[in-house]
Amino acid sequence: MVLIAAAVCTKAGKTIVSRQFVEMTKARIEGLLAAFPKLMTSGKQHTFVETDSVRYVYQPMEKLYMLLITTKASNILEDLETLRLFSKVIPEYCRSLEEKEIIENAFDLIFAFDEIVALGYRESVNLAQIKTFVEMDSHEEKVYQAVRQTQEREAKQKMRERAKELQRQRMEQKKAGLGGRGGVGGGSGPEGFGNRSGGGGISSDSISSLSTPSVNIGEINKPAAAAAKPSAPRNALKLGGKSRDADTFVDQLKNEGEKVVSTPLPTAAASAVAKAKPVSDVVMDDVHLRMEDKVVIRVGRDGGLQTFELSGLLSLRISNEKYGRIKVHLDNADQRGIQLQTHPNVDKELFRSANQIGLKNPAKPFPLNTDVGVLKWRYQTQDESAVPLTINCWPSENAEGGCDVNIEYELEHTRLELQDVCITIPLPMGITPSIAECDGEYNHDARKNLLQWNLPVIDASSKQGSMEFSVPNSIPGDFFPLEITFSSKIPYAELAPAKVVMVDGDTEVKFSAETVFYTDKFEIV
Repeated sequence: MVLIAAAVCTKAGKTIVSRQFVEMTKARIEGLLAAFPKLMTSGKQHTFVETDSVRYVYQPMEKLYMLLITTKASNILEDLETLRLFSKVIPEYCRSLEEKEIIENAFDLIFAFDEIVALGYRESVNLAQIKTFVEMDSHEEKVYQAVRQTQEREAKQKMRERAKELQRQRMEQKKAGLGGRGGVGGGSGPEGFGNRSGGGGISSDSISSLSTPSVNIGEINKPAAAAAKPSAPRNALKLGGKSRDADTFVDQLKNEGEKVVSTPLPTAAASAVAKAKPVSDVVMDDVHLRMEDKVVIRVGRDGGLQTFELSGLLSLRISNEKYGRIKVHLDNADQRGIQLQTHPNVDKELFRSANQIGLKNPAKPFPLNTDVGVLKWRYQTQDESAVPLTINCWPSENAEGGCDVNIEYELEHTRLELQDVCITIPLPMGITPSIAECDGEYNHDARKNLLQWNLPVIDASSKQGSMEFSVPNSIPGDFFPLEITFSSKIPYAELAPAKVVMVDGDTEVKFSAETVFYTDKFEIV
């Protein structure tokens, strides 16, 4: 097929978004799009309209049309399949099928269109791959964001320290009877921020030194004349400073007539896209161990494991300094060959010979009130038996032009207890499924065109289940990719803390432990 252009337009013929894929003048494309509404005939159900030179293939979407312009020599069946994929893309980026929403997300739609078609020919991609390509997750960007946030925190801390120093100077001047001449802006006239003899003012240079080029804390209009920069003592950074000192400093600048524009700093939650981790309800003792497993699984719709990657971390938190010098004994019942790696400060020989975690220098304590990662592990395989929960989705076409879908699950690792299991099945746009049978509960999200199958618990006593439903006007490919999420308090890696003892005397120490195992990404494609 040769696809000339793809467009989203209103039923009145107004083009909202258009993307062309071959060399053609703008006037020619505009002429083809303007001719489309004139070719529509009321009272008839069309899927395509032809002219002497091109073919229009379209699909109604509430008040809009998803329109493809192809050559007459293209395969109409391939055109319709491509049109169906284009129609699925739009709800992924637009909350509603309204003209305003389409315009706001125009560039996201254009990027997605470019992933479907290249130089007029359809690419072999599905909806999940399109979303992945458009997101363009970058490790370098995450590192940059982390470095920038660190710089911002350091700059704010320096600002607080400087504010405290100024406050101390004012207090000393008041005690010495010089309060009338000291303080910020002690001068008068155009040199209000300059230094005066015997005063405690600061220069505009010292104000600008409170920020770094990579930090947008505030913008301060400097006076016309800048005085010499005074020498200031270099103090070490102190964590946990109160923010009211910085607020007092800013308020004083405002009182002096300076314009201060505050900009909220980005947080990690806003700069990184991460899935929410399960929250634990374990009561923490003075020694607390947290074991976290997360898994990435990708399985083909016809079977065959494409990706399986397990990563885990054991972290230690000590909240009482008398338990700083301890050793952690582990039980390791792993038979799969999971790769274990200790922290550089942990005694590797002790761990290798006795499955104990302790510092290389036994006289040195673990950090206090800090989550310290002491052991991490990783496991990759192509063995299908590694998948803890298998999902079989079997859509088959029926005589009414739709599909009958059978989905079943089976817990392969019966030692696990999976909680809050959710299997998400995509549906054709604007279609309501008819549920014939369902173990557990289901929810149809009509706005996102999703069917969610929810199971509170899957364990050895309920290791199998199924769901059957019918969907009109659909094909088997409409129900992929499936996405599965779950969490568990039983780890995938068969590791567990056995006991915690003091370095001196091997006296056992009471400790608390929590375990969380969850899916980072689990899909059937």
